[in-house]
Amino acid sequence: MMNKMQNLQIIIPKRMEGERLDIALAKMLPEFSRSKITAWIKSGEALIYGNKFKPKDKVNGDEIVFLATNLRQNTVWSAEDIPINVIFEDEDILVLNKQSGLVTHPGSGNWSGTLANALLHYDPSLESLDRAGIVHRLDKNTSGLMVVAKNQKSQKYLVEQLQSHSISREYSAIVYGHMISGGTISEPLGRDPKDRVKQAVLRNGREATTHYRVINRFKSHTHVKAILETGRTHQIRVHLSHIGHSLVGDSIYGGKVRYPKKASEDLKNELFNFRRQALHSKKLTLKHPKSGELLSWKLPLPEDMLKLLEVLTEFDKN
Repeated sequence: MMNKMQNLQIIIPKRMEGERLDIALAKMLPEFSRSKITAWIKSGEALIYGNKFKPKDKVNGDEIVFLATNLRQNTVWSAEDIPINVIFEDEDILVLNKQSGLVTHPGSGNWSGTLANALLHYDPSLESLDRAGIVHRLDKNTSGLMVVAKNQKSQKYLVEQLQSHSISREYSAIVYGHMISGGTISEPLGRDPKDRVKQAVLRNGREATTHYRVINRFKSHTHVKAILETGRTHQIRVHLSHIGHSLVGDSIYGGKVRYPKKASEDLKNELFNFRRQALHSKKLTLKHPKSGELLSWKLPLPEDMLKLLEVLTEFDKN
């Protein structure tokens, strides 16, 4: 069983004036789910100046929220001998290249075989940290860079960087369609009311901003760079699908495989067999929790995305 922080004092920033209390706290505590935060408010475990409020109550900013709860995981996360690709490590942080197909942490339908289970085997001391030190997540079928904290001080510092948008996360994606230029998508996201598995652009959703730039254009596809300003669930996938450029291999937001006119057999085979969203966390930049030094890591594209780009290039020559 993983012990968590016992007592927290959270100051609601003035910029959140007018926000619902549950939404404001969700933004301040991204490592916890919105439902858990709502439960704390309703139970009186989260109080403002000792007084109980409703999740829908609006904040004025500068309030101090006192959170008193044992913050325990309801289930035990076991250590499992699952290979992970660590590319940097010191006494405070660990940076790894997550492989596609690996769920970030245990949850409904995936109580084992996750990155968190692998981390607990790699470093048993991570059991003392929330989510085994995981600061942010990648979708199961997204590959690439992630940072993990190795102590509470580092975890708190990295979470604060995420909240202030000072951690830079750059992704490579291959999408359907011929993009003319890059741009910025600022559309709020929330759970799709028609399909609870999916996220959707919703007027009353949480603020979400994605910047994207064209790396290379093909006849019927585009290789793009996406930079997250916020980090909502499925953000890049939903945003790019929203503007008509869903990711190759994304069955949830892109639907069936689409073939360009006069597609070669090689291209048809490559698109048909690309069974995960073509999305890779390529570059990560952050301030080191102890030294304050700005550190950056960059990865090459994985083999499956390189092969797809190669086949798209060959198709364009004909």
